[in-house]
Amino acid sequence: MARDILFSGIQPSGQLNIGHYFGAVKNWLRMQEDFDCLFSLVNLHAITVRQNPSELRSRSLDFVAAYMACGIDPEKSIIFAQSDVPEHSELMWLLSCHTYMGELERMTQFKDKTAKNTDNINLGLFSYPVLMAADILLYQTKAVPVGADQKQHLELARDLANRMNNRYGTLFTVPEPYIPSVEAGGRIMSLLEPEKKMSKSDDNAGNYIALLDSPDVIRKKLKKAVTDTDNEIRYDRDTKAGVSNLLTLLSGATGKSISELEVDYVGKGYGHLKVDTVEAIVALLTPIQAEFARLRNDEAELQRILKIGADKARFQAQATLEKVKQAMGLL
Repeated sequence: MARDILFSGIQPSGQLNIGHYFGAVKNWLRMQEDFDCLFSLVNLHAITVRQNPSELRSRSLDFVAAYMACGIDPEKSIIFAQSDVPEHSELMWLLSCHTYMGELERMTQFKDKTAKNTDNINLGLFSYPVLMAADILLYQTKAVPVGADQKQHLELARDLANRMNNRYGTLFTVPEPYIPSVEAGGRIMSLLEPEKKMSKSDDNAGNYIALLDSPDVIRKKLKKAVTDTDNEIRYDRDTKAGVSNLLTLLSGATGKSISELEVDYVGKGYGHLKVDTVEAIVALLTPIQAEFARLRNDEAELQRILKIGADKARFQAQATLEKVKQAMGLL
């Protein structure tokens, strides 16, 4: 029997961090066993912000190597660059003609990004949720792993799928969100500002643990991680955001539940928690970093994998696009 299709992508910007591993990639590893998965390097989304071309190319290969080092298997899943599949852009235009201005004006991320890029408020920043919808709908995607901050965009994709299906007949599968729980590592927070999500675009490197950080760097960052003054180790996002974040990190790295960890640390101080979290994260990342170095050293092989992935993705994308064009009366 055919399996449901899953699509997910990450922009090649900033540095992949431990939050992305726990919140996205770790779930991908499980889901590639149960779904037909497409994992895309969404580099067309990245250029809504000005990029250095050579740095973007290099960072894109870094991300592909990191995906694979974490366990994404090109024999099980399709790994490709969004820009290698022109059907994404073509379907975006067709969907744009059925998207209302008011829907895009309500997008909170547009407001956030324009506030940060006041000298480059371009059309791409405004319309990229339509490209995101095209990314998803192009492959008849059933499941989309999304964080809470992307749920609004998935709702637009669902609305467009239903709108097009109602007008032209069944063209698209209506996608469903897959949102991991906070306790499962779905939302790793900043080390120094635990009220906000850990971000790969953060200007302060002390706020995140990059997948390629050395043990010494990880140790220094976690030593400075915010806790509180009562020295009680328990999970409470409202009153103990920093401690809860450390427990979430340790839970993700060890596989122990947070409730188990709370029992383990009865009577212990924050120093014990930080030391143990360092050791667990270093143990997790050491083999990933070694595999990354091996993969990244062979750019020709990475390019070959991307080419195979793009060919497979285009085969699926073309079938959807042709159906849409015929339904809309395009020659």
